[in-house]
Amino acid sequence: MFDLKGYGWMLWDGVQVTLAVGVCSLAVALVLGLFGAWGKLSSSRLARAAAEVYTTVVRGVPELILILIVYYGVPTLIQDTAASFGYDIFVDLNPFLAGFLTLGFVYGAFATEVFRGAYLAVPKGQIEAAYACGMSRALMTRRILLPQMWRFALPGLGNVWMVLIKATALISVIQLPELMRNADIAARAVRLPFTFFFAASLIYLGITAVSMMLQHRAEAWANRGVRRD
Repeated sequence: MFDLKGYGWMLWDGVQVTLAVGVCSLAVALVLGLFGAWGKLSSSRLARAAAEVYTTVVRGVPELILILIVYYGVPTLIQDTAASFGYDIFVDLNPFLAGFLTLGFVYGAFATEVFRGAYLAVPKGQIEAAYACGMSRALMTRRILLPQMWRFALPGLGNVWMVLIKATALISVIQLPELMRNADIAARAVRLPFTFFFAASLIYLGITAVSMMLQHRAEAWANRGVRRD
C-alpha cells in the first residue's frame, strides 16, 4: 500500500505535525488579524500607525527569513546581550513553538486585511439600526457585527489557511519533523527523491482539496437565509 520501502510512516507522522502547526498558526493569525483590523480602523493615530507598520513589514519580508531570524537569530541575540552584562546563558527555542508562532505572526498580517475588508462590507445601516434599537456597543458587536464579519471574511480566511498550510514546508529548515523534512530524510535514506517529494506534493494537494470542500460548506452555512439578488 503506502509502505514506500518502510518509510511511509514518516510521511504520516509529518502530516500530523504539519496539520498541528497549521491549526496553531491559524489560531494565532486570527487573533492578530482581529487586533490588526481593529488597529487599522481605530480612531487612534498610534493604533493605526502600529497596525500599518505591522502589515507592511510582515508582508514585505519573506517568511523563510522571519523563521530563521526567530529560531536562530533571537536566541543568539539574547545570549550575546546577556554576555555583555556578564551573564552566561543558553537559549534553545522549541522548533514547533518557534514555527507556528512565526507563521501565525506572518499570516496575521494577511488576516488583518481580510477582517478589515469584512468590517467595511457590513452595511452601516444595520449598525445604525442596532444603536437605534437601544443596543449597547458590546451587544451590537456580538449580535450584528461579528456574525456578519465572519460571513464576509470566510472566503479570504480560507485562502489564508491554504497558503499557510503550504508555508509550513518552510519550517523544515529548523529541523521540525513536518511533512517536507520527513520526506527529505526518507528520500535521502532510500535515494528516491522523486517518489517521496511527489508523494508529499500529493498529500499537500489532498489537504488543500479537503480544505476547499470544508470552506465551501462553511460558506454555505454562513450564507443560509441570505437573499441573493
